[in-house]
Amino acid sequence: MFKIEPLKKEKLKRRKFKAVNLIGWPYLLILFILIVIPVLLIVFYAITDNVKDIYFEFTLKYFLMFFKEAAFVKVMKDSIVLALITTLICLIIGYPLAFVISRQAPKRQAILILLVTAPMWINMLIRVLAWKQIFNIIDERIIGTNFAIVVGMVYVFLPFMVLPIYTVLSKIDPLLYEASADLGSSAVITFLKVTLPLSIGGVLSGVTMVLLPAATTIVIPKILGEGKYLIGNLIEDRFLKAGNWSYGSAIAIVLALIIMLMVVLTKRFDRNKGGEAYEKE
Repeated sequence: MFKIEPLKKEKLKRRKFKAVNLIGWPYLLILFILIVIPVLLIVFYAITDNVKDIYFEFTLKYFLMFFKEAAFVKVMKDSIVLALITTLICLIIGYPLAFVISRQAPKRQAILILLVTAPMWINMLIRVLAWKQIFNIIDERIIGTNFAIVVGMVYVFLPFMVLPIYTVLSKIDPLLYEASADLGSSAVITFLKVTLPLSIGGVLSGVTMVLLPAATTIVIPKILGEGKYLIGNLIEDRFLKAGNWSYGSAIAIVLALIIMLMVVLTKRFDRNKGGEAYEKE
């Protein structure tokens, strides 16, 4: 009897595992169709050149062309700088906001999160145009500046920073705060030693969710920047106006690799910092 029971439990575990796999297959298929295949196509276009009809040859000339164009490299730099500024401002505003919301009663949390996400229900173009009207009332000279672009991007992408941080903060066990208080820690020490380390995952998710769209946005620079040329506009031009899909794909891959590198370095820095903290303790 003692040998049969473990076997039954093992069989039940295997059945549950198979059931979960079967349920997950449709989602994996959707992810493959919507994410993997488009990415593979972008990579394919970036490293090939259409010689004649269906004949393609391997080439890296579009990557070299991009880096030889000083104006294009400057556009890339400007786009990343504005995206980093936007991400930093979203973090400075979003973290305290998410923290305050997470400390409220459940019903109040739901209302506050609703208020944060409510603007997302409105079309982004309408929201950006509304900001253009506001700037026109305040001072028409604001339109076309980096300030106007950053304000627009912060307004549009702030919820993407707040939501992941709030999700992580709301799951922290309140007993940890009580234990910290019992040990004589102040509110500041509790935040630095308990809240902040446990919420880093949400911060990194928020940074990723804001940085990439901020770097590639097209609508906001067109409207609030009065046609200011950023990397998203450059990629759009290569694809739609110039009809050069290979060049557009190459630029998109360069941008994606730079942002991925930044995210990886951020995560590695966080791991090293966490490891040092544990060693000190």
